[in-house]
Amino acid sequence: MNIFRVSADLLHLLSILVLLLKIHATKSCAGISLKTQDLYLTVFVTRYLDLFWNFHSLYNSVFKIVYIGSSALIIWYMRRHRTVKQTYDKDHDTFRYLFLIVPCLLLALLINNRFSLFEILWTFSIYLESVSILPQLVLLQRTKNVDNLTGNYVFLLGMYRGFYILNWVYRYMTEPGYSAWIVWLSGLVQTALYADFFYYYLQAWKQSKKLQLPA
Repeated sequence: MNIFRVSADLLHLLSILVLLLKIHATKSCAGISLKTQDLYLTVFVTRYLDLFWNFHSLYNSVFKIVYIGSSALIIWYMRRHRTVKQTYDKDHDTFRYLFLIVPCLLLALLINNRFSLFEILWTFSIYLESVSILPQLVLLQRTKNVDNLTGNYVFLLGMYRGFYILNWVYRYMTEPGYSAWIVWLSGLVQTALYADFFYYYLQAWKQSKKLQLPA
């Protein structure tokens, strides 16, 4: 068992549970970017189209279902729940995510492992996931003050990516011939986007202060 991958998957799952806990318990989605949640659902749907005919393991299939279902549930809360949707900060969550989707799609058409529909969609999902957190980070910078649950959600997402890098290093060292340049480079870009947030998160934690991001 690859402990780094399992840890990464559990951190990802925990981040989702923290976000759902925040929304359900507080009946508020303040500080949460609907744009980022839309992008994540797009990532999971395009990546896991093979869910019903390409079985790898029960573990793999369960996580695919959880990722798609939880993303859809979060979006439902933010768009349809009578109380929660009124707390959505649409005035600050204005990132134009077509500027992320279109370049990622074009890049997937140009740089992929095999030119087929499912391979292009999978590659698109890898590229798109690497930048999907941007609307969330921009929203947090605009609102400056970050509540604990939202901060923990983003921190856990960053930790999930960090452990996936350790997973790739482990596999490179233990699996002869293992190579995944598209995944590696996209993952490094995604992790780098969290660097600034991590700095302020850890500073706030060390000083026992509320997390505040610079404008």
